Parts: sequence; C-alpha cells; structure tokens
Amino acid sequence: MLDKFGDSLKKSFRKIAGLGVVDKEAVELVVRDLQRAMLQADVDVELVSGLSDSIKKKIIGAKPPTGLTLKEYFVKTLYDEIVEFLGKEKGEIALKPQRVLLIGLFGSGKTSTAGKLSKWLQTKGLKPALVACDTHRAAAQEQLKQVGKKAKVNVYWEGKKPEDIARNALKKAKEEVLIFDSAGRDALDKVLAKELKSMGKVIKPDEVLLVIPADLGQAARKQAEEFNKLVGITGIIVTKLDGTAKGGGALAAASVSEAEVKFIGTGEGIGDFQVYDPRRFVGKLIGYGDIQGLLEKAKEIGIKPEEAKKILEGEFTLNEFFEQIKSMQKMGSLSKVMDMVPGVPGLKIPKGFMDVQEEKMKKWSHIINSMTPQEKREPDTIKASRIKRISKGAGVSDGDVRELLKYYKQVKKVIKLTKGGKGLKRGPLARFAKQFGFGMEA
Repeated sequence: MLDKFGDSLKKSFRKIAGLGVVDKEAVELVVRDLQRAMLQADVDVELVSGLSDSIKKKIIGAKPPTGLTLKEYFVKTLYDEIVEFLGKEKGEIALKPQRVLLIGLFGSGKTSTAGKLSKWLQTKGLKPALVACDTHRAAAQEQLKQVGKKAKVNVYWEGKKPEDIARNALKKAKEEVLIFDSAGRDALDKVLAKELKSMGKVIKPDEVLLVIPADLGQAARKQAEEFNKLVGITGIIVTKLDGTAKGGGALAAASVSEAEVKFIGTGEGIGDFQVYDPRRFVGKLIGYGDIQGLLEKAKEIGIKPEEAKKILEGEFTLNEFFEQIKSMQKMGSLSKVMDMVPGVPGLKIPKGFMDVQEEKMKKWSHIINSMTPQEKREPDTIKASRIKRISKGAGVSDGDVRELLKYYKQVKKVIKLTKGGKGLKRGPLARFAKQFGFGMEA
C-alpha cells in the first residue's frame, strides 16, 4: 500500500524539521532515508540515484532564497523534487465532445476504468457513453454493461469485430463523449498492435489513454514506452493505487515515459478516480491532506462549500453530526474523505474506524429521532436513564445508543486534534505549508 511510502516520506520531512544544523551529514542522512523509501516502493535504482544527487546538489552548501531559512529551503526543495519526480504537471484532458480509446494489457483494469472515467466526465457536465470493443475476453462486454449500469450511462456493443462495434457506435450514439474499451493480451504482441491500429483508424480518437496497474512498479515505464512506440498514446491512467506498495514506482516510471499520467484509480468504487495532480498527491502523502480535493468532491455531489468546511470545524451537535456523516458518505468511503483533511493522515486512526455501514446509519437515525432537542444539542447530558428511554423509543439496545455516543465523541476528538487543518498553521513546517499553498484557508 502507498501508506508505507507516505509514512516514510513524512519521516523524512519531520527529520528536516527537527534538524539543529543543515550540514552535509544531515542532508546525507535524510537522502538515505528517502532512497530507502523509494526503493521499497519499487522505484528504479537509476531514478532514485538521480533524485538523490539532485537534492544534495541543491542543498549542500546552498544559500537559501530571501525569506527562507536553510531548513525551510531544504523542505521546499525536497517537496519540489518529489513532485517533479512523480510527474511534474497536473494531468488534463479537454472537457469537450470527443472520442477516448482505452488501451492496455489484460488485467490492467480498463473496463472498470471506463466506467470511472464516464462518471468523472458526468461530474464535469458532459454526457458520456461506453463502447464495448473487447471481443477477445469472454464476458468482457457483459462486464462493461454492468459497469455502465453502475455509472448510469449507455453502452454500445453491436457488431462482431471491434472495428464494426466502433463504427456502429459512431453512427448511433448521441452522447458527447464516447469511451471505447479495447481488448488486452498477456503481452503487447503484433496481433494486439494490429487490432489497436485498425481501431484507431476507425475511431480517430482525440485521446488514447494507456491503463496501467500500479502493481507493475518500475516495469510500467517499459510498457508505456512500448505502447507509445507501436500505437501512440496521449496519456496514462494508473489504476489500483490503493492495493500495492509499488505505486510510487509505477508513478515514477510512468512520469519518465513520453506520456504524462492523467488520472489515477484509488479504489474499487465508481467514484475512486481522480485527475492526477502531483503537487496535491505528494501533499496528501506527507500529511497535508487535500482540502481542494475535498471541496471539489463536495461540489460534485451538491454539498455547499460552507457545509463541507463545517465538517472540518469539529463543533457540531449530534443532529449536525449525523447529517454531515450522511453527506460525507456520498463522497465515498469516510476514511478516504478524512484522508483529505490536513493533519488526519498523520494520525494513527484504527483501520475502518471512520467507515459506517448503511444498516448502522439507519439505527443511528432512529436513535437521534428519539432524543429531545436538548439531548441532540448537549449529548453529554445523556446518562443511563436517558439511554434506556432513547433505546426503547428507537427500538434498539442500550449498547447501540452508547455506541453512537462513543463514535460521535471520537470523531469530534479526531477533528479537534487536527483543528480542522488549522493546527498546521503552527510548528516547524507551518511557514512552508502557507507559502506553498496547501489550502490552509479552509
């Protein structure tokens, strides 16, 4: 998992913050830690060596720019170098009517990625549809139909050959964006290359996006270069970043190929998909969260920005707590949402603590409806006798009521520990956070 990679990066930044003197020995020590983290994430040795040399060259014996101490300059340089290393620029595709061809080897996650991309395009105000051109894998078209149902988009599949399916879709489809799912193989061979080239002539795609699973690690570079040479690609989508320790290696490898990483898949859900922005990605890895991403997600599902910001304040009644939890659940797993809050990624929160099942939410709704207005405002007043009355009225056990109250207090405590991200305004890295834009204004 990338958690381990992120933890290692956090340690490197904390180590700099705790330095008494930034001398050659101190720089070598931090760089060694960084090398270890990168190699464990399956980053190519030569790339790690180049990154290390670049950091040392810029820091050892350097005179920091006006307004920065040498320690702050070290932090800034380390951050900038890692961002450059993992991709430089934010990935983008034009938000306009277009044709997108997804390519990749067998098992890369093209079909589920097609659904995620269509869902993402919908949030941007476009009307997409899927085209099932994978005739090689058994049940591939059926799988895409299921994905389309989940994303609530039309799926076109009529025809025997991939080229025929593509032609029929181009004639019939009224949607603005067509996403073509292609067949994969176990290896990039002449047969696959010929099929993709033939499809390309029919589709004339605006974007040819290569889908690569993160567990490929450093091998992603070779695959990207080979596909680019044979069929030409305009960008890369790295999938399954949540399920492998090799994600850092895959991103680094893809970033040094001739095509940029445009999107990343961060989970199995239809919404676990985002534009790849190296600055925000690294910021989240090192514990600064992603307030911008949180507000964007909130906007996509219709939560007002002021309500999303209120989630971060930590001052809420039981009623507000329940409504906010419901709103946050629409944005995906609560654990992933809280990972976007500055400070939370650095806390040791038990796995699964933030995620509440639908059945439990229904119980909690009944419990809160059985409370008086005063109890909702002041949950601390709820003692044993009140718990009995509330549980009876809600048709649940006393333990269910206690569980809700305990969870409410724990979530409140977690958010207060981070001070809604405002805690990052103080401490040794505070000036860095402010100067280099981690959205602390939220």
